[in-house]
Amino acid sequence: MPAEPKGTLEELLSQLGFDATVKAHQLEEGLLLDVHADDSGRLIGKKGQTLSALQFILNRLLFQQDPSAQKVTVDIDSYRSQAREKLIEQAMEAAEKVRRWGDVVEMDPMNAFDRRIVHNALKEDPSVETQSVEVEGSQLKAILLRPRH
Repeated sequence: MPAEPKGTLEELLSQLGFDATVKAHQLEEGLLLDVHADDSGRLIGKKGQTLSALQFILNRLLFQQDPSAQKVTVDIDSYRSQAREKLIEQAMEAAEKVRRWGDVVEMDPMNAFDRRIVHNALKEDPSVETQSVEVEGSQLKAILLRPRH
C-alpha cells in the first residue's frame, strides 16, 4: 500500500490533539508538508526539537507503510524556512569575517541538516572553504570557515 504523507500527518496531529491544516508542496528535493496550527509553538518546540521529532516519526510511519516512500520534510508556520534564511545569513557574515581578517571562524555547533545548509550556501565562494569538526562533549559538529588558498 503506498504511503499517504499528508493524510498520515493530519491523522497524527489529530491524535495528538492539535487542530491543524496541512498543505503539500512537491519540491525539487522532495515533498514538503506545511502545517498551520493555532498552537504552533508547542509543535515546533525549543530550537525546533519537537518539529524534528514529529518529522522523524512521520517518516518512520511512512516507511513502515511503504519502504520506497520518499522522505518528507515537515515545516510549521514557515519555521524551517525562516531558520534556514537566518542560518545562511550567519554563514555569509562568518565568510565576510574570514575574507576581511584572514582568520579561521568557528560557527556554533549544529546538527547535520543545518551544517548541510551552511556548506551548500558557501560551496561556490572562491575565497572561503568550510569543514565540519567534532565538538568535544557533544553529538553536534561545528563548522570552521577558513581562507581558501
